[in-house]
Formats: sequence, structure tokens, C-alpha cells
Amino acid sequence: MRRYYMEKINDYLKKDLKIIFIGFNPGIKSSETGYHYAHPTNRFYKLLYEAGLTPRLYKPKEDHKLLELGYGLTNIVARPTQSADKIKEEEYERGRKKLLKKLKKYKPEVACFTGIGVYKKFANKRDVDRGLQDEKHVEGVKEFVISSPSGLNRTPYEKQLEMYMKLKELIK
Repeated sequence: MRRYYMEKINDYLKKDLKIIFIGFNPGIKSSETGYHYAHPTNRFYKLLYEAGLTPRLYKPKEDHKLLELGYGLTNIVARPTQSADKIKEEEYERGRKKLLKKLKKYKPEVACFTGIGVYKKFANKRDVDRGLQDEKHVEGVKEFVISSPSGLNRTPYEKQLEMYMKLKELIK
């Protein structure tokens, strides 16, 4: 079995962002490069661009530049793994608490969870649909769930793009 030494990657957060995008945790490629959503098959930056959330197609190495557009990046768990199923329940519990503190501190307009499973872990819920959530964990912060942009996700691209477009409407 191949072993990877994986580095944590930086959060990109500041006060009063339009959106903070929240993933599970960094994968191998993100850990190797230090960039969010860095795997070549990940559709995150393409979806942002095609939904009109960014004026051009950004590359993972430009992830920090999303702050200039009012978008932040973080994860529910900071420890990189090969896959989310390698994350322990205790890590999710600590991650939930840390994420809640981040959301209270930075107060984005929208906390966007990039994966149904991410929101399930954050909200401690079994049944979650994509889109705007009724529940609010932080007053004034809308919670929105989109499908994971991972290339492993089987949700059709068009359906994913539709959710990113709904997200854009939410911040107008």
C-alpha cells in the first residue's frame, strides 16, 4: 500500500463573505499541491465559472483569489485523507464545533456545503436534500447544499450546474 505524507491546506476566510464553500476535507492532490479542489477531475472551478459566480475559469492554484470575489474556502475536517470514509467520527465532532465557530466569526451570507454528506455531518442529520436548508445554525447565515464537485460524483453535470446557478441567485 502506498503511503502519502499529507499536508493540511490553508483556509481562505475573512469577515462578511458572500459565500464560504465547505468541503469534507482535503484529498491527496489538494494536500500535495496546497490548493482546494485540486484534483484534475474535480469540477468545482468549472462549475463556478459556468454558473456565472466567477468572471473567468480559475485554476486550483488561484484558490486564494476567490477571496477577492467574496468567496471563502474551508473544510469540516482539516486532516487530508485519500477519501472521506477515512475520517473518524471524533474528527467530525471536532470539525463541527470548529466550523460553527468559523461561521459565527466570519458571518458569510451563505455557508455552502459542497456535498450532501458534508452537510449531514455538520447538521447531524440523516436526510438532506440539495438546496437551501430550513435550519440555520448561525443567525443570519443561509445554509445551502450542493452536490460534491468531485469527479467521482455521479450526479449529472447539468444538475450540478443548476444548483450552482441557484446559489448565484441566492446571493444577488
